[in-house]
Amino acid sequence: MSDEDKRALIGLPWSRKNYPRDGYMVREGEPATVCTLLITGFAFRQKLVSDGARQIISFHIPGEFLDIQNSMLEVADHNLQSLTRSTVALVSRNALSDLMASRPAIRRALWLDSLVDSSIFREWVVNVGRRDARARIAHLLCELAARLRSAGIADGEIFDFPLTQEQVGDATGLTAVHTNRTLQSLRKDGLISLSSNRLSILDWDALTEVGDFNERYLHHSV
Repeated sequence: MSDEDKRALIGLPWSRKNYPRDGYMVREGEPATVCTLLITGFAFRQKLVSDGARQIISFHIPGEFLDIQNSMLEVADHNLQSLTRSTVALVSRNALSDLMASRPAIRRALWLDSLVDSSIFREWVVNVGRRDARARIAHLLCELAARLRSAGIADGEIFDFPLTQEQVGDATGLTAVHTNRTLQSLRKDGLISLSSNRLSILDWDALTEVGDFNERYLHHSV
Protein backbone atom coordinates (compact mmCIF):
# COMPACT_ATOMS: atom_id res chain seq x y z
CA MET A 1 0.00 0.00 0.00
CA SER A 2 1.10 3.57 -0.60
CA ASP A 3 1.76 5.96 2.27
CA GLU A 4 -1.53 7.64 1.45
CA ASP A 5 -3.36 4.31 1.69
CA LYS A 6 -1.71 3.62 5.05
CA ARG A 7 -2.73 7.04 6.38
CA ALA A 8 -6.30 6.44 5.24
CA LEU A 9 -6.37 3.06 6.98
CA ILE A 10 -4.90 4.45 10.21
CA GLY A 11 -7.38 7.31 10.02
CA LEU A 12 -10.43 5.05 10.23
CA PRO A 13 -12.72 5.84 13.16
CA TRP A 14 -12.25 3.28 15.91
CA SER A 15 -12.78 2.72 19.60
CA ARG A 16 -10.67 0.84 22.14
CA LYS A 17 -12.13 -1.90 24.31
CA ASN A 18 -10.58 -4.17 26.94
CA TYR A 19 -11.63 -7.77 27.58
CA PRO A 20 -10.89 -10.13 30.47
CA ARG A 21 -9.55 -13.63 29.96
CA ASP A 22 -12.22 -15.79 28.24
CA GLY A 23 -14.42 -12.73 27.68
CA TYR A 24 -16.72 -12.92 24.67
CA MET A 25 -15.92 -10.33 22.00
CA VAL A 26 -18.56 -11.60 19.57
CA ARG A 27 -21.27 -14.22 19.99
CA GLU A 28 -22.64 -16.37 17.19
CA GLY A 29 -25.90 -14.93 15.82
CA GLU A 30 -25.14 -11.32 16.72
CA PRO A 31 -25.45 -8.67 13.99
CA ALA A 32 -22.09 -7.76 12.47
CA THR A 33 -21.51 -4.04 13.08
CA VAL A 34 -17.74 -3.80 13.64
CA CYS A 35 -14.49 -5.44 12.62
CA THR A 36 -12.09 -6.22 15.46
CA LEU A 37 -8.32 -5.70 15.40
CA LEU A 38 -6.33 -7.30 18.24
CA ILE A 39 -3.92 -4.78 19.81
CA THR A 40 -2.64 -6.74 22.82
CA GLY A 41 -3.24 -10.22 24.16
CA PHE A 42 -4.41 -13.39 22.42
CA ALA A 43 -7.82 -14.44 21.13
CA PHE A 44 -9.53 -17.46 19.60
CA ARG A 45 -12.53 -18.31 17.47
CA GLN A 46 -14.75 -21.24 18.37
CA LYS A 47 -17.98 -23.08 17.60
CA LEU A 48 -20.24 -24.93 20.02
CA VAL A 49 -22.24 -28.02 19.06
CA SER A 50 -25.64 -28.97 20.49
CA ASP A 51 -24.25 -31.02 23.37
CA GLY A 52 -22.07 -28.10 24.51
CA ALA A 53 -18.76 -29.43 23.18
CA ARG A 54 -16.40 -26.78 21.82
CA GLN A 55 -14.19 -26.77 18.76
CA ILE A 56 -11.58 -24.01 18.66
CA ILE A 57 -11.09 -23.09 15.01
CA SER A 58 -8.27 -20.53 15.22
CA PHE A 59 -5.93 -18.66 17.53
CA HIS A 60 -4.95 -15.02 17.00
CA ILE A 61 -2.00 -12.85 17.99
CA PRO A 62 -1.56 -9.05 18.27
CA GLY A 63 -1.82 -7.15 15.00
CA GLU A 64 -4.38 -9.46 13.40
CA PHE A 65 -7.94 -8.72 12.34
CA LEU A 66 -10.19 -11.19 14.15
CA ASP A 67 -13.34 -10.96 12.06
CA ILE A 68 -12.65 -9.15 8.81
CA GLN A 69 -15.52 -11.13 7.25
CA ASN A 70 -17.88 -8.87 9.20
CA SER A 71 -17.18 -6.15 6.64
CA MET A 72 -19.26 -8.18 4.16
CA LEU A 73 -21.47 -10.57 6.15
CA GLU A 74 -24.51 -9.53 8.16
CA VAL A 75 -24.43 -11.94 11.11
CA ALA A 76 -21.60 -13.52 13.11
CA ASP A 77 -21.51 -17.28 12.41
CA HIS A 78 -19.12 -18.23 15.25
CA ASN A 79 -17.96 -17.04 18.65
CA LEU A 80 -14.92 -14.87 19.26
CA GLN A 81 -13.27 -14.91 22.70
CA SER A 82 -10.32 -13.36 24.42
CA LEU A 83 -7.75 -15.98 25.37
CA THR A 84 -5.94 -13.62 27.75
CA ARG A 85 -6.66 -10.12 28.97
CA SER A 86 -6.82 -8.30 25.67
CA THR A 87 -7.25 -4.89 24.09
CA VAL A 88 -8.90 -4.48 20.70
CA ALA A 89 -9.71 -1.73 18.23
CA LEU A 90 -13.31 -1.81 17.07
CA VAL A 91 -13.65 -0.43 13.53
CA SER A 92 -17.03 0.38 12.01
CA ARG A 93 -17.83 -2.12 9.25
CA ASN A 94 -19.46 0.62 7.19
CA ALA A 95 -16.39 2.87 7.41
CA LEU A 96 -14.12 -0.02 6.47
CA SER A 97 -16.36 -1.04 3.57
CA ASP A 98 -16.40 2.52 2.25
CA LEU A 99 -12.61 2.69 2.45
CA MET A 100 -12.26 -0.62 0.60
CA ALA A 101 -14.56 0.68 -2.14
CA SER A 102 -12.52 3.85 -2.62
CA ARG A 103 -9.01 2.42 -2.29
CA PRO A 104 -8.21 -0.70 -4.36
CA ALA A 105 -4.86 -1.32 -2.62
CA ILE A 106 -6.57 -1.54 0.78
CA ARG A 107 -9.27 -3.77 -0.68
CA ARG A 108 -6.57 -6.07 -2.07
CA ALA A 109 -4.66 -6.14 1.23
CA LEU A 110 -7.76 -7.14 3.19
CA TRP A 111 -8.68 -9.69 0.54
CA LEU A 112 -5.20 -11.21 0.90
CA ASP A 113 -5.69 -11.30 4.67
CA SER A 114 -8.89 -13.31 4.16
CA LEU A 115 -7.17 -15.68 1.74
CA VAL A 116 -4.36 -16.40 4.20
CA ASP A 117 -7.00 -16.97 6.88
CA SER A 118 -8.65 -19.52 4.58
CA SER A 119 -5.31 -21.21 3.95
CA ILE A 120 -4.81 -21.65 7.70
CA PHE A 121 -8.32 -23.06 8.07
CA ARG A 122 -7.58 -25.65 5.38
CA GLU A 123 -4.46 -26.73 7.22
CA TRP A 124 -6.40 -27.04 10.47
CA VAL A 125 -8.93 -29.33 8.76
CA VAL A 126 -6.08 -31.57 7.60
CA ASN A 127 -4.49 -31.43 11.04
CA VAL A 128 -7.61 -32.59 12.90
CA GLY A 129 -8.77 -35.00 10.21
CA ARG A 130 -5.60 -36.78 9.09
CA ARG A 131 -2.79 -36.47 11.65
CA ASP A 132 -2.38 -38.47 14.84
CA ALA A 133 -2.44 -36.82 18.27
CA ARG A 134 1.30 -36.30 18.51
CA ALA A 135 1.49 -34.72 15.06
CA ARG A 136 -1.59 -32.53 15.67
CA ILE A 137 -0.16 -30.93 18.79
CA ALA A 138 3.34 -30.61 17.34
CA HIS A 139 1.86 -28.91 14.27
CA LEU A 140 -0.14 -26.47 16.40
CA LEU A 141 2.95 -25.56 18.44
CA CYS A 142 4.99 -25.02 15.27
CA GLU A 143 2.30 -22.81 13.74
CA LEU A 144 1.98 -20.55 16.76
CA ALA A 145 5.76 -20.25 17.04
CA ALA A 146 6.13 -19.43 13.35
CA ARG A 147 3.41 -16.77 13.45
CA LEU A 148 4.79 -15.13 16.61
CA ARG A 149 8.28 -15.13 15.13
CA SER A 150 7.05 -13.61 11.86
CA ALA A 151 5.18 -10.90 13.79
CA GLY A 152 8.35 -10.02 15.68
CA ILE A 153 6.90 -10.75 19.12
CA ALA A 154 8.92 -13.83 20.01
CA ASP A 155 12.05 -14.02 22.12
CA GLY A 156 14.33 -16.32 20.15
CA GLU A 157 12.97 -19.84 20.58
CA ILE A 158 10.85 -18.87 23.61
CA PHE A 159 7.23 -17.93 22.99
CA ASP A 160 4.23 -16.72 24.96
CA PHE A 161 1.88 -19.69 25.32
CA PRO A 162 -1.23 -18.82 27.35
CA LEU A 163 -3.22 -21.88 26.20
CA THR A 164 -4.53 -24.37 28.74
CA GLN A 165 -4.38 -28.09 28.01
CA GLU A 166 -8.16 -28.02 27.58
CA GLN A 167 -7.84 -25.35 24.89
CA VAL A 168 -5.07 -27.29 23.12
CA GLY A 169 -7.40 -30.31 23.15
CA ASP A 170 -10.34 -28.29 21.83
CA ALA A 171 -8.17 -27.02 18.97
CA THR A 172 -6.90 -30.48 18.03
CA GLY A 173 -9.97 -32.61 18.72
CA LEU A 174 -8.40 -34.46 21.67
CA THR A 175 -9.47 -35.15 25.23
CA ALA A 176 -7.68 -33.42 28.09
CA VAL A 177 -6.10 -36.72 29.15
CA HIS A 178 -4.82 -37.45 25.63
CA THR A 179 -3.53 -33.88 25.32
CA ASN A 180 -1.64 -34.12 28.61
CA ARG A 181 -0.10 -37.45 27.65
CA THR A 182 0.98 -36.13 24.26
CA LEU A 183 2.56 -32.95 25.64
CA GLN A 184 4.43 -35.04 28.18
CA SER A 185 5.81 -37.24 25.39
CA LEU A 186 7.06 -34.18 23.48
CA ARG A 187 8.74 -32.95 26.67
CA LYS A 188 10.25 -36.37 27.39
CA ASP A 189 11.75 -36.54 23.89
CA GLY A 190 13.46 -33.17 24.43
CA LEU A 191 11.48 -31.32 21.76
CA ILE A 192 9.81 -28.69 23.94
CA SER A 193 9.73 -27.18 27.40
CA LEU A 194 6.43 -25.77 28.59
CA SER A 195 5.93 -23.91 31.87
CA SER A 196 4.55 -20.66 33.28
CA ASN A 197 2.75 -19.80 30.03
CA ARG A 198 6.03 -19.96 28.11
CA LEU A 199 6.88 -22.41 25.36
CA SER A 200 10.51 -23.17 24.57
CA ILE A 201 11.21 -25.14 21.41
CA LEU A 202 14.33 -27.16 22.08
CA ASP A 203 14.58 -28.94 18.71
CA TRP A 204 12.79 -27.08 15.92
CA ASP A 205 13.75 -29.51 13.14
CA ALA A 206 12.55 -32.53 15.09
CA LEU A 207 9.31 -30.82 16.12
CA THR A 208 8.50 -29.82 12.52
CA GLU A 209 9.17 -33.39 11.41
CA VAL A 210 6.85 -34.82 14.05
CA GLY A 211 4.17 -32.27 13.18
CA ASP A 212 4.50 -32.63 9.38
CA PHE A 213 4.85 -28.84 9.43
CA ASN A 214 5.64 -26.66 6.43
CA GLU A 215 5.23 -22.88 6.72
CA ARG A 216 4.08 -22.51 3.13
CA TYR A 217 0.39 -22.26 4.06
CA LEU A 218 1.08 -19.21 6.27
CA HIS A 219 2.16 -17.18 3.21
CA HIS A 220 4.52 -14.96 5.18
CA SER A 221 5.88 -13.49 1.94
CA VAL A 222 2.49 -11.90 1.07
